[in-house]
Amino acid sequence: MVLPFPILFQNNYYIIINKPAGMPVYNNKHTTQQSVEDFFPMMSKRKDGPWLVHRLDQDTAGCLVIALRKQALIDAQHCFDTKQVTKIYWAIVQGKPQENYGKIDTPLLKITKNKQWSMQANPKGQSTSTQWKLLGSNGHISCLELKLLTGRTHQARAHCAILGHPIIGDTIYNSKGDQERYLHLFSREISLPLSPPLSAIAEPPKHMISELQQLDIL
Repeated sequence: MVLPFPILFQNNYYIIINKPAGMPVYNNKHTTQQSVEDFFPMMSKRKDGPWLVHRLDQDTAGCLVIALRKQALIDAQHCFDTKQVTKIYWAIVQGKPQENYGKIDTPLLKITKNKQWSMQANPKGQSTSTQWKLLGSNGHISCLELKLLTGRTHQARAHCAILGHPIIGDTIYNSKGDQERYLHLFSREISLPLSPPLSAIAEPPKHMISELQQLDIL
């Protein structure tokens, strides 16, 4: 059986995969849909792993770090806890920002309305910080590089909406999101300052390629 996703990095302690959009990272007994965890037995036969170091939303593609041993998990999660991890995302958004770069420092609070939850700007929420840079635009859509300085749920998605340029295909933060089947967001690059260092760069998912080509990014 072949893994249904590319391996971007591998050593005796870690694997970094390019997670497909639409694939959940965790097992769910209420569905038959395969998750990343379902393929753990193919990655290692050890009893102390594999383990998910962090998570990606089901609809988000890209770099996902998996620890093959328990101590490796602890070491990697320490990097996340102490904000030593470099996390770079690419997002294709509606419109074009007035500036070429900027930073969003907007607290986010989980709000539930009509049985649907989302992360909304609220001074009572958790502190969040995202640096962004314009990679390309045709005036109608743009590609933003997002450097997540914190790691809150839906941070990239909520911050793009707060910026006034929601991500294409986002059914929660973009009122026109249901016009696209897939969320146009992926984890482009991740780096952890371990010994030896971990780093990987993911190729864009297929559903984003045509837009990236339109913007002369690919």
